[in-house]
Amino acid sequence: MKKMAEKRNRWLSLGHGEYSEIQAEKDFFSVVKASDRVVCHFYRENWPCKVMDKHLSILAKQHIETRFVKINAEKAPYLAEKLRIVVLPTLALIKNAKVDNYLVGFDELGGTDEFSTEELEERLAKADVIIFEGESSKFLSKSKAQAKKSVRQSSNPDSSDSE
Repeated sequence: MKKMAEKRNRWLSLGHGEYSEIQAEKDFFSVVKASDRVVCHFYRENWPCKVMDKHLSILAKQHIETRFVKINAEKAPYLAEKLRIVVLPTLALIKNAKVDNYLVGFDELGGTDEFSTEELEERLAKADVIIFEGESSKFLSKSKAQAKKSVRQSSNPDSSDSE
């Protein structure tokens, strides 16, 4: 328990628990090396990136085990080229100072900017960049809907067992 408190204090001192911007390209490397898990949002000033910002600022507060940062892709051409950032928004999912995975645009989040924070949280958990305990509301609502149907109940009201 004491070790966990020490970890938490260390994370908070490194800037975990908040969604911050990396101002200079060179600062990216020190941020990535200081934390085991980093979600870096490559953005520019447009609507889709603002949507992603909203969700990431919520998740940063909920998942202090991961550092959430953003960097303006137009002001970081070297990084954008090296990491092959073409579509914005792109999340670079970094573990142990190496880019492990990417989340490019909204395709994996339903292809629309109306995705929920929980959907993004699930995707980040699949990549093991956040620690996700429990079920999301999406999974809970699906399991409740399935629990309401009986074994014999069919989605087709005209069907019968004899067919």
